[in-house]
Amino acid sequence: MKVSIPVMNRSGISSTVGAHFGKVPVYAILETETGELSFIDNTSEHMGGVGLPPELLSKAGVNVMLCGGLGPKAVDMFTSLGIEVYVGAKGTVKETLDAYKEGKLVRADHQNACQEHHH
Repeated sequence: MKVSIPVMNRSGISSTVGAHFGKVPVYAILETETGELSFIDNTSEHMGGVGLPPELLSKAGVNVMLCGGLGPKAVDMFTSLGIEVYVGAKGTVKETLDAYKEGKLVRADHQNACQEHHH
């Protein structure tokens, strides 16, 4: 299984988790079976590239996204791509992975998405 975390730098498991999912420069990707940690650049339109981060991560084979928070549109896009999203990530990659393993992160839905809902 591949777990991704939006980060501000490439410092291994000490990488700093980014507060804004779509605007981080890099995504850390952990292969849970091997423990291998890799990084991909955020080449989405948020960073002057093309496409959206969920599409980028889907192409990278990501199954789970752990982030500080994200908006409802991103939640919907991840869901449609079959990627589970958990919010509440903070600190470092290691701290986030530990919190995830301990069940401390919350599954993202429209109730805990960052933006207000306009009906």
